[in-house]
Amino acid sequence: MSKMTHLIFKETVGDGGIPAACDFLASRTGLSKSRVKDAMNKGAVRVGRRRGGMKRLRRATAQLKAGNKIEFYYDKELLSLKPAAAICLEDLQYYSMWYKPPGLLAQGSAFGDHCSLTRQAELLFSRRPVFVVHRLDREAEGLMLLAHSRIAAAKLSAVFRGDGISKKYFAEVLGRIGEEGCKGKIELPLDGKEAITDFTIESFDPQSDTSSVTLTIRTGRSHQIRRHMELLGHAVIGDPRYGKGNKNAEGMQLSAISLAFFCPFLGREVQYDLPPSLSRRHYAAYPRISDIM
Repeated sequence: MSKMTHLIFKETVGDGGIPAACDFLASRTGLSKSRVKDAMNKGAVRVGRRRGGMKRLRRATAQLKAGNKIEFYYDKELLSLKPAAAICLEDLQYYSMWYKPPGLLAQGSAFGDHCSLTRQAELLFSRRPVFVVHRLDREAEGLMLLAHSRIAAAKLSAVFRGDGISKKYFAEVLGRIGEEGCKGKIELPLDGKEAITDFTIESFDPQSDTSSVTLTIRTGRSHQIRRHMELLGHAVIGDPRYGKGNKNAEGMQLSAISLAFFCPFLGREVQYDLPPSLSRRHYAAYPRISDIM
C-alpha cells in the first residue's frame, strides 16, 4: 500500500490506448485504485479540454480522450476528514436556505469538495445545480443561501452586492465593550476600502470576561467582523487567526443568525432567522443530511 500522503498531478492525455480515468491515475501516481476512486468521489480530480474549463470527474470508469487535461490533487489527511452535516432549513426551488455548521467549507477546493456545503446540497438536490451566492467562514456557523440556477444565482448575487440585504450576526468577544444595550459603529477601512460594522452589546459575563454582541455589516469585506473586532480590541472568542488571549477549545463563537432581503422571485421582502435552538450546543438534536438522503 502506498505511503504517499500528498501529491499534485497534472498531465495532458496523449494518443494511443487510453484506460479509464481511475486506471490512468493509479498507473501514473502509484496510488492504489481504491485510493484513487475514493479521491475521485470526493472531488479531487478534474478534467477538461486544452482550451476549456476544468470540471470535477467522479466516475472512476470514465473514459479519457486524447487531449484531455487531467488534474489530481491528493491530500490523504484532507480526504480522511469526516465533514459536519449541514441542515436544509427551507427549499424554495430557486434557492435554498441552510444551516452551515462550524468546520464546514462553503465550497470545495482543488483538493476536493466532500467537506463543503455545496457538495452536501448537490447530493440532496441531485437533479438541481448548486451555486454559491455568498460565503461564510469555515470556522463560523449559521445561515447560508444557495441558488439552484444560473439565473437565480445572478439575481441573488445582485441583491447581495447592493444595499438590499441585511446580514445579522451574533458573537462572543473578549472583554467588556460597554454597558448592556449600548450601540456602536466601527468604520475602519479594510484592504483600503470602506468597511462598516454596527453592533449592539447584549450582555457581559465578568467570570469569563466576555461580551455577547449582535452585529450587522453594511459592507462585505473579507473577515470583516473578525478583523473589526480585533481592531476594536475585542477579538471574537475562538478565532484561530485574529486576536490574542481569545483562543479556546470550543471553536470560533461567531454565528450568522439572520438574512433579510428583497426576493426577486417572490416579489417581496423576506427574512430568515436561525432557530434559537440551532447552535453548537443543540446541533446534535437536528436531523442530519445523511439521515434524510
